[in-house]
Amino acid sequence: MNILKTTKRKYLFIMTLSVFLILSCKKQSYKELETNNFCYNTISEKLMDSLIHNPPQGMVWIPGGVFLQGAVPQDNMAMKYEKPQHQVLVCGFFMDYTEITNAAFSRFVEETGYITIAERQINWEDMKKQLPAGTSKPHDSILQPGSLMFKKTKESVPNLYDFSQWWRWVIGVNWKHPVGADSHLEGKENHPVVHVSYEDAEAYCKWAGRRLPTEAEWEFAARGNKTSTTYFWGNDISKLSEQANSWEGEFPVNNTLEDGFERTAPVKSYPPNDFGLYDMAGNVWEYTSDWYNVTYYNELAAKNKTIYNPKGADKAYNPNNPYLQEKIIKGGSFLCSDSYCASYRVSSRMGTSIDSSAEHIGFRTVVTLQELLLKK
Repeated sequence: MNILKTTKRKYLFIMTLSVFLILSCKKQSYKELETNNFCYNTISEKLMDSLIHNPPQGMVWIPGGVFLQGAVPQDNMAMKYEKPQHQVLVCGFFMDYTEITNAAFSRFVEETGYITIAERQINWEDMKKQLPAGTSKPHDSILQPGSLMFKKTKESVPNLYDFSQWWRWVIGVNWKHPVGADSHLEGKENHPVVHVSYEDAEAYCKWAGRRLPTEAEWEFAARGNKTSTTYFWGNDISKLSEQANSWEGEFPVNNTLEDGFERTAPVKSYPPNDFGLYDMAGNVWEYTSDWYNVTYYNELAAKNKTIYNPKGADKAYNPNNPYLQEKIIKGGSFLCSDSYCASYRVSSRMGTSIDSSAEHIGFRTVVTLQELLLKK
């Protein structure tokens, strides 16, 4: 009798476990099916497998999936415009495993003869359209090609909202001369290219047959398999100097160089995330294709449904810079610290003008399976 009872209990346990596993698999398969049906129903499994296992040079495959975009609940540094979280489905795509380097951008310029915005003469008529009415024209000696460069302050800054205290326009600075008119790229071939505008990044993408990522694609890729953490490596801020090139010390007065670098670092200087992507936090901000609109997340959340492959707001909107047309940049830079922006957080987002460049902004590119097939 005891043997029969024991056997029955084992049988019931095995049956219960089997049902649980079947239901779990069905739930997982349904999510995968939802993604696959929407994203890849026009591509055969054989062709898809072949493309994924033979990625474009310098790129890695980022599998599609559903995730919550926006600041996680425990992120105490999150800004209002990083909320609320909203569910998004992103189709798979290939992404550069590093930021575009000086060496890669040099090849583009050599082949095309492209001239970046920072190297072109300034057109005051175009510039004043993005400034308050009645703004006086600066002297011609100032309206010369150049870019924005960071400069440390000599003492503590009480107002960290006034970024003019550490940014300055430097004539003669551009991607070829990144830290001064007389500087050069020797020894920096493997550093991310900087002093490139959104327009410059798009020109590179057109040449390379790729495009800039959407904000949703970028955030999905940055999170890797850690869908509910503040940073791509987890929630432990004490690991920052091991994981990213950021500002450590009192900003903008003293950088302790705990992470090893004062300004940009060579790509792949820090560990990659779960998908094999480097520098998805710190080093340089990265352009996305989305307009910067501070109300956009609220609009998505109000739909109360999964948003498929969001492409961003229809137009830019930033009450703090109403005259600028801004695109979203992600990831933070070597200037981000715990006292100023802390934008090495995955959800962090900021707007930047499409027609200017700076020392802390670069980019990387993406391409989908469908976009690859269209070129064949």
